[in-house]
Amino acid sequence: MNESDQVQLFLRLMLAVGLGGLVGLEREFRGHEAGIRTSALVCVGAAAFGEVSVLFGDSRVAAGVVQGIGFLGAGLIFQRDDTISGVTTAATIWVLAGIGLMVSEELYLASVLLAVAIVLLLELSPLSDRVYRAG
Repeated sequence: MNESDQVQLFLRLMLAVGLGGLVGLEREFRGHEAGIRTSALVCVGAAAFGEVSVLFGDSRVAAGVVQGIGFLGAGLIFQRDDTISGVTTAATIWVLAGIGLMVSEELYLASVLLAVAIVLLLELSPLSDRVYRAG
């Protein structure tokens, strides 16, 4: 891989950092776990593993990301008394890994649009809470 290709790879990874950070900013703003740094790291980590998967032509690497992030996400779910918390955070981490893999496959528009959609979806939290209390 020549230097130009490596710069392009780095720029793709920085896109993943930015998209993960964007989603993490919403989480941080709302006071939830897995804020800016964690979200950016998960997204860029998945993108890096996706790049390796593409470079070596071995889709098992990308499949391993899905399994590994599932395991990480399971560790974020807690049960306290009658309540369960962390499910949305775990799901967010999982979808961020997907966005990172999309970036590694050069699906830039789709990954940006998905990141924006995820932020908008997470911003529905106050509405979701109101519906829950009304029910």
